[in-house]
Amino acid sequence: MKIFILDNDPELKKEVFNKWSIPNTEIMESSGGQNAIKLLTQGGIGAMFLSSEFLTIDNLDILDLAKESNPGIEVFIMATVRDTQKAEAAVQRGAHSFLIKPVNVNLLESLATKALNHGLTRKNVRAMEERYLEDILGSSPTMKKILKTVTKVAPTNSTILISGESGTGKEFMANIVHRLSQRADESFVAVNCGAIPENLVESELFGSRKGSYTGSIADRKGLFEMADKGTLFLDEIGELSLQTQVKLLRFLQEKEIRRVGDNENKYVDVRVIAASNKDLHKAIANGSFREDLYYRLSIFHLTLPPLRDRRSSIPGLIRTFVKKYASLNKKEIHGMAKNVEALLLNYDYPGNIRQLENIIEHAVALCEGHNIVLDDLPEYLVKSQGGPAFFALPKGETVPPDNNPASLLTLAELEKNYIRKALEICHKNHTEAARRLGISRSTLWRKLKEHGLEGTPSPSGAVAPEPVPDPAPAPA
Repeated sequence: MKIFILDNDPELKKEVFNKWSIPNTEIMESSGGQNAIKLLTQGGIGAMFLSSEFLTIDNLDILDLAKESNPGIEVFIMATVRDTQKAEAAVQRGAHSFLIKPVNVNLLESLATKALNHGLTRKNVRAMEERYLEDILGSSPTMKKILKTVTKVAPTNSTILISGESGTGKEFMANIVHRLSQRADESFVAVNCGAIPENLVESELFGSRKGSYTGSIADRKGLFEMADKGTLFLDEIGELSLQTQVKLLRFLQEKEIRRVGDNENKYVDVRVIAASNKDLHKAIANGSFREDLYYRLSIFHLTLPPLRDRRSSIPGLIRTFVKKYASLNKKEIHGMAKNVEALLLNYDYPGNIRQLENIIEHAVALCEGHNIVLDDLPEYLVKSQGGPAFFALPKGETVPPDNNPASLLTLAELEKNYIRKALEICHKNHTEAARRLGISRSTLWRKLKEHGLEGTPSPSGAVAPEPVPDPAPAPA
């Protein structure tokens, strides 16, 4: 970890350099000016001890610069008694805490150790979450690219716009960004902009003063203040009126809000993530959405594909939802029938992930044993595929009765059969099978090895030769 001390006290710096004992740390120091700015923008700093007199340098906000250039940095303000108010304001804007001078090396080491341990814990949690997310989001090239972008962008404070069909998981993706960000311990506040009456939108978002409108009997916090230091997710952003869009744009530019009926602005530290299932470019063209707001919101733009275009996500989502609703209903569910797995993997899901979750919730609620059978699924789903004989199983297999234990599969077997079926349909053309499954060729290679299927291709696409059996031992 790099430790940065921005202070003009030579005695403090001398003590730090002579007595610092934490291994695997690098001490950097500056007494202000452009040198401090240069060191900060190089990045990689884990903890910073910032003198309150250097909160601004050449009209540049040093706290904001530190957090933007060094994702995950913990900033400790060192202040004199007369600068306590400035230090408190810095904490409200994202500094970890403040110290009253004079300080000593033992105190700085204690705080740096906590910051180091916090960083390592956060790194381990993030690695586990990334593995979990890859499992439920799928291994298609599109979703891998999105997840890679999310893991890079999440630690920053940049605004994000998420677009996609209804039910594709826009709020879930926003929550992922929040969980992987430095704001994970703070609030995640979600609001559907289209669900708030137009005359109440501004007071809901920005708050209101007592008496500012009929029925306003007390001062009221808005959602921006409730999300202070956390993340505010604005779903269906295209439903906001032009007047409210102006206020949102002002916040994104100034980081300040004004309650309805108030004369004073208030600073709030909120990261905004917006989402829409509409084409905002069309909304800009017809004058219902501000172009300048669009570019402010879409610093990073994630477009989530519909579930039918990322079928590799389905097995992981099924596992997640089965576990969730089995736990809520206090049931033990281990797998599902072959015809159930075939239907769930082959259905197009016009309602996307939300529809799949509703289907699993329905099935788990009706399931009477340890495995989901066809009768547990919604009736419309079975009928949409032509009834129980909707899917041709691999050659030589038939669909046994649902109450026959032979018909029950684990989710791993579900995935194996689906890949085998894809290869049959594509006449063992691995490139085409990978494309139809929505995964890369190297992922298909890994899956075939994992499931022990024959004709496993190499990562380059060539089919590996079948193994030659060991020769029989010579007779004695």
